[in-house]
Amino acid sequence: MLDLFTQLADWLAYNLIGLSPDTRLGTAIHFFIEDTTKILFLLVVMIYVIALARASLNLERVRAYIQQKHRLKGYFFGSGFGAITPFCSCSSIPLFLGFTSAGIPLGITMAFLFTSPIINEVAVIMLWSLLGWKFTVAYIVIGMAVGIIGGMILDLVKGERWLKDFAAKAYQKAAVEADNHENDIEVPEAPKLTMAERHQFAKDELKEIVGRIWKWVLIGVGLGAALHGFVPDGWFAENLGSGQWWSVPAAVFAGLPLYSNATGVIPVMESLIMKGLPVGTTLAFCMSTVAASFPEFIMLKQVMTFRLLAIIFVILLANFMVVGWVINAIGPWLFAGF
Repeated sequence: MLDLFTQLADWLAYNLIGLSPDTRLGTAIHFFIEDTTKILFLLVVMIYVIALARASLNLERVRAYIQQKHRLKGYFFGSGFGAITPFCSCSSIPLFLGFTSAGIPLGITMAFLFTSPIINEVAVIMLWSLLGWKFTVAYIVIGMAVGIIGGMILDLVKGERWLKDFAAKAYQKAAVEADNHENDIEVPEAPKLTMAERHQFAKDELKEIVGRIWKWVLIGVGLGAALHGFVPDGWFAENLGSGQWWSVPAAVFAGLPLYSNATGVIPVMESLIMKGLPVGTTLAFCMSTVAASFPEFIMLKQVMTFRLLAIIFVILLANFMVVGWVINAIGPWLFAGF
């Protein structure tokens, strides 16, 4: 299915517009067309499907189930759910909105949002075949740890205070309903809707969300396309391959403007390692690209204040740097024989 977007980009960029795939401009335009159409398509489909399910799903029950668990189990639940959902950072946003409106604690929701773009089953299969089981297991453990630790920190600082008004009101409303439920105050059952009513609900939600974020998709992917097309091949390996301490934060910041998903970044990861970039530095760069990219933060800006975004940004960057330094230190033992 996703090959169709590549074929569409091939036809538009190379046949209709007449650009050459051997030029940097051609590569950048092709990247922009392919990722923009793919992301917008996935957003439209996922928002509609999720809204259709939400129309008949009692999210209060999901929230209550998670709330009944120990909070630490909730973080594992959120991170684990993120690991098995095949979404990039952008297409995870609708689920984030659904969790928030259900009153699920922000830390658990963010554990999902942090982990989802880093890990998916396709990426795991590719990692296993390209880099071996040790690297794959380490990647999964690290990805889930980033989500769990990030979620715990956001709950400690009570990050829900800094959601945008519409998201905060939905969260507070669900929290009040949860308190009423805990105090044996009757909470009304979710209304049973007809298929036509569910469709209308999903269509309205789709129109609202896409209408709010489509321009940010274009801006974010455009920035990523420019860097994808015009940053010379091999630049990162040449400039960040020394293994010195500063190469890890440099790799993290270098990955921020780029945009990719976990599946797309795996071959890049293999190439960087094969060209001599240390494993920890490579991990830090790739995790920064898929989980802390500018496109994701541009979209999250629609539901979060700058203060909350800044806290999330610092949490992610600190996690990625620690991951890079630790893996660089233990890499020769962990990946012996790689």
